[in-house]
Amino acid sequence: MNKNSIRKTLIPYLIILVVVASVFLFADIFDRKVNVLTYDELITNINSGVVDKITITPNDNAGIYKITGTQKGYAANETFSVSVPLSDEVVAKLLSLQEEYNYKLITKEDPNASAIFGYIINIATLAILLGGAWFILTRQSGAANKSMDFGRSRAHLSNNQNRVTFNDVAGLTEEKEEVAELIDFLKDPSRFQKMGARIPKGVLLVGPPGTGKTLLARAVAGEANVPFYFISGSEFVELFVGVGASRVRDMFKQAKQSAPCLIFIEEIDAVGRQRGTGLGGGHDEREQTLNQLLTEMDGFGANEGIIIIAATNRPDVLDPALLRPGRFDRQVQVNLPDAKGREEILKVHAKGKKFASSVSLSNIATRSVGFSGADLENLLNEAALLTVRRGKKLITMAEIDEAHDRVLMGPAKVTKKYTENDKKLVAYHEAGHAVIGIKLSHANVVQKITIIPRGQAGGYNLMLPKEERFTATENELLERITGLLGGRVAEELTFGEVTTGAQNDFEQATKIARAMVTEYGMSDLGPVQYESNDGSVFLGRDYNKSKNFSSQVAFEIDQEIRKIIDKCYKKAHKILKENTDLLSLIANTLITKETLTKEEIDYLVEHGKLPEEVKEVSLEDLDLEDLKEMAKEKKIKGYTKMTKEELIKELKD
Repeated sequence: MNKNSIRKTLIPYLIILVVVASVFLFADIFDRKVNVLTYDELITNINSGVVDKITITPNDNAGIYKITGTQKGYAANETFSVSVPLSDEVVAKLLSLQEEYNYKLITKEDPNASAIFGYIINIATLAILLGGAWFILTRQSGAANKSMDFGRSRAHLSNNQNRVTFNDVAGLTEEKEEVAELIDFLKDPSRFQKMGARIPKGVLLVGPPGTGKTLLARAVAGEANVPFYFISGSEFVELFVGVGASRVRDMFKQAKQSAPCLIFIEEIDAVGRQRGTGLGGGHDEREQTLNQLLTEMDGFGANEGIIIIAATNRPDVLDPALLRPGRFDRQVQVNLPDAKGREEILKVHAKGKKFASSVSLSNIATRSVGFSGADLENLLNEAALLTVRRGKKLITMAEIDEAHDRVLMGPAKVTKKYTENDKKLVAYHEAGHAVIGIKLSHANVVQKITIIPRGQAGGYNLMLPKEERFTATENELLERITGLLGGRVAEELTFGEVTTGAQNDFEQATKIARAMVTEYGMSDLGPVQYESNDGSVFLGRDYNKSKNFSSQVAFEIDQEIRKIIDKCYKKAHKILKENTDLLSLIANTLITKETLTKEEIDYLVEHGKLPEEVKEVSLEDLDLEDLKEMAKEKKIKGYTKMTKEELIKELKD
């Protein structure tokens, strides 16, 4: 016999044992009749000669005598009970009456301990029996219960201890204003009901990854102080058809019991894709789940106090029925933060970290164009890790710069050694970008140059626009292309040959030029949009971009792109040829120093040399504990009693 068969055989006997034990332990208690009498009634009954037996039990804790017994005319399970204060007169009275009426009198000494012990033994025995039976039954039925748990909702209820508010969300000023009325509705829905207003049932947060969509949803629930259910779109879909729909029903059932509340669905595109599309046709389980979600969002009333917030970075793949009024009829764009927003985000994530006085969060925000909130948090975390790794007490700009490069390009490959020729090639290539950025007013400005390999790149050149703008002029785009081509032109001018190092530059330059011709109408072909980037093979659409032109126009587009690239290439060639001294100065400095920042490049252009290196962290930047630790290492006598100024003076001497 295996273990499962043994368990099945023993279970009926265990149940019978528990039932029999319960009968023996509690039958007498439940079947007993007790008549509560007063002391005077007891004396009267004794004088009447009807009392047969009396038992006196003292209770020192309560300060009473518990008198029990039987009398004539009582049934077998019937007794009387009397409680009187502790007194020797009571015992003496009952003893004297016993001599007269000849009833049986029993006195017990200190029965409390034995009674309590008996009750404990009985209860403990029963608890062990019940516990053992429960353990075996639950283990036996565990597998069966799991098999019946498919349809239960996987939504998790957030812990109020980790409550998030708008104070924890930085850089999303307009987005917070968009969802502010949801908070008012969750707090006091009657205000809107009286006016006849309908608050959106569903709000769709759309934006790139890491921009704070989930954090914003948590903050809405935190500000309104309502239950927050969160679930991923992928948790609805299961192997068996119909399970996802069952989970949707169960999720809304739980939410209605906790209303007003907020449901947050992460990555809703996993379950909300358009129905009946794609190379492989439809997906029954996902589509049934989506149908149930659509039905539930229409099913519950507008005033039930349930609001759904969903997040996605692919709104183009969602089913149109999901976005119609009455469902997710409000979309909030959560975009990448601007310079001001990045600075606010940095201030939030800078809490608890120690920075040197030279570190400027506004400067970091300016240099981190295109960073999301998650990227900025990772940037400061990497800087803190580097500081600890290097044994420093404060985070300096050196750690910030290194962390910035690690986030963008990966760790530096310091063990990878260049040949002298390769090092010179990379230096002149990167210097070419820098010179174009200096000489053209609308070209991307070089923020940092390094010839230390990172990731797949032999060198790294951080180029950013002078200003963050929503639009770009034709001249600005042309100068950006010119800046991208500066590296190849520098190689050609200096060495008379070209390398493969400009591959990524060409890719970006061609992308901008093609967009100018086919999307922005910035060519001789006129203001016509020839391409639109809306294709998606997974939705059953075209493999490529939508092309609204003939083969003849395609040839003309290629000619226009080539014309733009050639024009910018000639312009870059002219600028670098006129500034060969500046090109050589930056390149030779790079060969020596390997890394240059924007401030160093500006100083180099103005003075023809780099400034003398200064110690970035001074003693004044350190706190008292760090100064004492340094004094201890240098064995300065009496350092524990010195002030900060005295310690600085001693350490400098």
